Amino acid sequence: MIPESELQSLHGQTVNDTSGQKIGRVEAVFLDDQTGQPEWMTVNTGLFGSRETFIPLAEAELVGDGVTVPYDKAKVKDAPNMDAAEGHLSQQQEAELYSYYGLNYSEAPSDSGLPTGTTGTVDTTVDTDTVETGTVGRDTSGPTTDDAMTRSEERLRVGTEKVETGRARLRKYLVTEDVSQTVPVTREQVRVEREPITDANMGQAMSGPAFSEEEHEVTLTEERPVVEKEAVPVERVRLSKEQVTEQETVSDTVRSERIETDGGVYPDDATTDSTTERADRI
Repeated sequence: MIPESELQSLHGQTVNDTSGQKIGRVEAVFLDDQTGQPEWMTVNTGLFGSRETFIPLAEAELVGDGVTVPYDKAKVKDAPNMDAAEGHLSQQQEAELYSYYGLNYSEAPSDSGLPTGTTGTVDTTVDTDTVETGTVGRDTSGPTTDDAMTRSEERLRVGTEKVETGRARLRKYLVTEDVSQTVPVTREQVRVEREPITDANMGQAMSGPAFSEEEHEVTLTEERPVVEKEAVPVERVRLSKEQVTEQETVSDTVRSERIETDGGVYPDDATTDSTTERADRI
């Protein structure tokens, strides 16, 4: 159990699990409404610390520059997400948290802040800026507080994460198509030529018998198309990736505290910067 005198130093400290793995950082401490004993702390977890998770303080210990809790990181990150309305946990919310962490719960008052075997009561968040040792306060003017209030706002912390959206692959397969080409072919054909008897060819014409039977033969040829196929490389294809940056608008609801005075509301709603960083709660 962390002594009440050490509450002022908890804010922002690193919270580690049983194996020494970092879970997050302390954001706030919740005290018991009836006893003022510290019972819960909230730790920033999730992407960029965007989620506050409740962890019991019963067995938490200050070790070095951090806080060690008897739960592993996965256990804490999977804890029920509680919205402490107006800084209070309802009995139903508290009972659910007790059950999740394996603690006994009843509605009977607690005087020791979740020791082993005892039951809990309805808890409320308390800004320890306004808490002195042994005293419970909630920014209410009086002998136990200073002369100022802490006003807090929420702001969005937006980041990105890389997720797989699909896969692309290259695959080769064969297709068949008809291709036509025109090619010139040459063939021989018979043509009968006649020439008159002249003094020039008279000798050849009279060299044989006057009458006879003869045969003359010529061989005819023609060209025919011949098709041959060969595989030739035509191009190389590969897959590559390129990054394309687009602008996406992320919207969420943030809370902002207002402080009323007799003269009006501070800050003026018309001039409030919703991105103002939330003030420390401890």
